[in-house]
Amino acid sequence: MHITVERELEMTLVLSPEHSASVPAKLLYRTDDPYAVHVSFHIGSAHPVHWTFARDLLMEGVFRPSGHGDVRVWPLSPGPAGRTPGRSVMCMALSSPEGEALLQAPSGPVAAWVERTLRLVPPGQESAELDLDEELGALLSEEPGV
Repeated sequence: MHITVERELEMTLVLSPEHSASVPAKLLYRTDDPYAVHVSFHIGSAHPVHWTFARDLLMEGVFRPSGHGDVRVWPLSPGPAGRTPGRSVMCMALSSPEGEALLQAPSGPVAAWVERTLRLVPPGQESAELDLDEELGALLSEEPGV
């Protein structure tokens, strides 16, 4: 049986140092895809924007800078008025051929969600969740061109 861990939260899309917009987001972890986390951003379009990246990247990024290339995550401590006053946030920089985005999320809810995924599938135990025989059988039974 596969289990899903979800968390909805408000993230902040940083448009410039002076401007930002609230973005509803959903974090999703599935035990049948144990190495990945999925994030959906609801930006007012017909379909949400989906990103998938390594759970380890998010797990590490809550505490210290992590990742390079398309996905980077790092913590940002509370700062002076106007810059995350009174709360810790984590930043997520996403880059694709279609553009780039800098998002911020409250660290507490993200860290708690990551902790739930780690209790469900501890680090180093991800491969035990995969049914490699089933996956290989499905891959080998596919007809070419299908």
